[in-house]
Amino acid sequence: MADSEPVVAPDQLKPGNRRAGRILGVLTIVALLACTFGNHEGNIENIFLYVCAAGIAVTLIGDVVLRRAGLRE
Repeated sequence: MADSEPVVAPDQLKPGNRRAGRILGVLTIVALLACTFGNHEGNIENIFLYVCAAGIAVTLIGDVVLRRAGLRE
């Protein structure tokens, strides 16, 4: 029976602070979108910032949906 249980470090079993992670994710999105206002001329930088912010937003929304559905602890 011991062969089927995964070996993990004790640090991996400690729960993280979920609320702080969500707040930091939202603050990161705000910071990325604030960087679009500046003294640069091209739009490539803006597109990169929008894509990164959207990726973080999708991750946060997916986390909330999975936790509400009970698919994630």
